[in-house]
Amino acid sequence: MDLRIFTEPQQGATYDDLLAVALRAEQLGFGAFFRSDHYLGMGTAGLPGPSDAWVTLAGLARDTSTIRLGTLMTSATFRHPGPLAITVAGVDQMSGGRVELGIGAGWFEAEHQRYGIPFPSVGERFDRFEEQLAVITGLWAADTAEGGFSYDGAHYQVTDSPGLPKPTQAKPPVIIGGAGKRRTPALAAAYADEFNVPFADTDTTRTLIERVSRACEDADRDPSTMRWSNALVVCVGADEAEFRRRAEAIGREPDDLLTNGVAGTPDQAVETLERYAAAGSERVYLQVLDLADLDHLDLLATSLVPAADSLGA
Repeated sequence: MDLRIFTEPQQGATYDDLLAVALRAEQLGFGAFFRSDHYLGMGTAGLPGPSDAWVTLAGLARDTSTIRLGTLMTSATFRHPGPLAITVAGVDQMSGGRVELGIGAGWFEAEHQRYGIPFPSVGERFDRFEEQLAVITGLWAADTAEGGFSYDGAHYQVTDSPGLPKPTQAKPPVIIGGAGKRRTPALAAAYADEFNVPFADTDTTRTLIERVSRACEDADRDPSTMRWSNALVVCVGADEAEFRRRAEAIGREPDDLLTNGVAGTPDQAVETLERYAAAGSERVYLQVLDLADLDHLDLLATSLVPAADSLGA
């Protein structure tokens, strides 16, 4: 099982805060550093204010060396698909081919209102999301020598695009997630390299993996070509007292964390990872909420990573 570090900078973080976490995660051997893509804090003022996900990742692309970088999840409402394809390709080049694009339809209406971003109905957001996936992946794959890329959608039209710049990777991995019953599984089967189950228990994880697997089969795709992952809050202490101190620092109840996260003592956290591996998860994004507590990362690396490495994918 691959363990990745996942941050929520809209809750309050500078670039230097994120860089410190990314560098420590890289040094400790975590599989990737990911960040959310939001423009408004949730339940907090989020001082000093939001940062743009792809501006941040561009900086990290140059300030880190080996760790993979990405978003959970970029909102399709934030950017037009052509500029987003260019942005991701550019950051991929800057990183030497270490970028992954987690992308979704968008859900947080308040941030759209605060920053003047249109927020269509759910149906239209998914329509736009589907067209964005087609355009982004089409632009990356376009062969300029064969006339480039064109697309005639209801919301986005592209005519004879050269599809430049090209990412360093043949195709940056695309991550799609969520609990939708119809359109999400179909879009994942069509476009995703990885399907992510956000903040759900093991029974829900099994259900969603089975649902997307069926969608893959319906699309004549081998489900084994999909990577399965979870996002879960992490809060671990060397002993119960340290766990409770960390829980208090992030404003969470210990019992809730033990039920809904990777939490408790190292032994308890490893048992949780084992349950998710048994449910089919191959990768866990550990949502780190106290970005100043780098010692927490050290503990996760020494107590969870070796155990996760032994869990079969």
